Amino acid sequence: MPSAPRLLIIGLDCAEPSLVFERWHTDLPHLARLMRQGSYGRLESCIPAITVPAWSCMFSGRDPGELGIYGFRNRADRSYQSMVIADSHMVRAPRLWDLLGQAGWRVAVIGVPGTYPPQPVNGVLVSDFLAPHTGVEYTYPPSLAARISDWLGEYMLDVPNFRSDDKARILRDIYTMCDQRFTLARQIWDHDQPDLLMLVEMGVDRIHHALWKQMDPQHPLYVPNAPLADAIHAYYCHVDRRIGELLTICDEQTLVLVVSDHGAQPLQGGIALNEWLLAMGYLVLHQAPPSNDGRGQPLQADMVDWPRSRAWGAGGYYGRVFLNVQGREPEGMIPLAHYEQERAALAAHLQALAGPDGQPLGTRVFVPQQIYRRVRGIAPDLLVYFGDMAWRAVGTVGTGALYTNENDTGPDDANHAQHGLFIWYDPQQPGNGQHLIGMHLYDILPTLLQRCGLPIPAGLRGKVWHW
Repeated sequence: MPSAPRLLIIGLDCAEPSLVFERWHTDLPHLARLMRQGSYGRLESCIPAITVPAWSCMFSGRDPGELGIYGFRNRADRSYQSMVIADSHMVRAPRLWDLLGQAGWRVAVIGVPGTYPPQPVNGVLVSDFLAPHTGVEYTYPPSLAARISDWLGEYMLDVPNFRSDDKARILRDIYTMCDQRFTLARQIWDHDQPDLLMLVEMGVDRIHHALWKQMDPQHPLYVPNAPLADAIHAYYCHVDRRIGELLTICDEQTLVLVVSDHGAQPLQGGIALNEWLLAMGYLVLHQAPPSNDGRGQPLQADMVDWPRSRAWGAGGYYGRVFLNVQGREPEGMIPLAHYEQERAALAAHLQALAGPDGQPLGTRVFVPQQIYRRVRGIAPDLLVYFGDMAWRAVGTVGTGALYTNENDTGPDDANHAQHGLFIWYDPQQPGNGQHLIGMHLYDILPTLLQRCGLPIPAGLRGKVWHW
């Protein structure tokens, strides 16, 4: 048994600090109490600030380059369209529950992104939303699945099709998923008596993407007096109540961390990255693609005249740009000697991109070798935050338009923001409402390990914070 107290970690994917700390602070009494008695602040995410890889970065202390995970989907090889989903097999660094388990802690891990397929732990684990359904092996040990079925019936791994126009159904599913996640956490706490209990609640992320424009006048597609205008606020209050119920399991030896992997902001629109590359002469197609009723279509490798193309892109919450380099890609055309010059010029063009009003968007462009300590796997040549992620990257071609209000993967109201949040409560060392500044996602693992009296592995990116 560990000599340190128990540890409860409640992850709220995409929880926005301005809503918790400011706008709705008085409506969230349980989070407010933790803030008042503990320490809190904004938490800078990794780059890119997206669910995959952020949770794995947070609890491994390694950056995306070290993990070789640059997003939900990653290039599998140097061919033009071989992409693989980043699952648990790609995370080759030990995470918090692995390190605690090796030290004798009994752990319970529920819904943490990056845990499917389930890997053995010293305790129990329930996979994340990457599990396609509960008919596959999604728990460790596999026998845990039968217990979950007995406790909850059909377990909801994620909200199905959360990018659709059926907002009422999405909202019902979000509540169901949330309640199941917190109920399961309590059941496992009572049944297994873990020393670490960690869960990630995905409903906050899903409700932001589904309903942000109904609550925020700053959204370009704001819907005044929308029927679900209060839905996000009501859901934050619901999550706060569920957190309050879970906190009743804590005694004076239980450490509590509430944390989000990134924040959220209203989605201003989309930048058609490949349309821009076409217009700039970086990307050349064999022929103009059909417009598909104005919606465009995904860029396919066989559309591209590769010997005449210098770059292509992939869409998402951030943009990924890949250069077509001689000796590296199958039909590369940029000489290796000109690679850095071409990359720098393309980055400058992207940074200078103006918005629909002719004003600079404030786009940030990152070079992997400059922001990561190591670059494993096949990284994008450039990572692009259009308008500092207020605009998402759209990968389709065929519309001829650079700006769009439509998301190429379905209706979406919000994009991510670089800063999430943390709230830390240690009953033995109360923070008395201390507001901490400068905390980084990478600091979480070494700080928790030191507080729990465990050795900190060499080479972690973060630093220990004294709460």
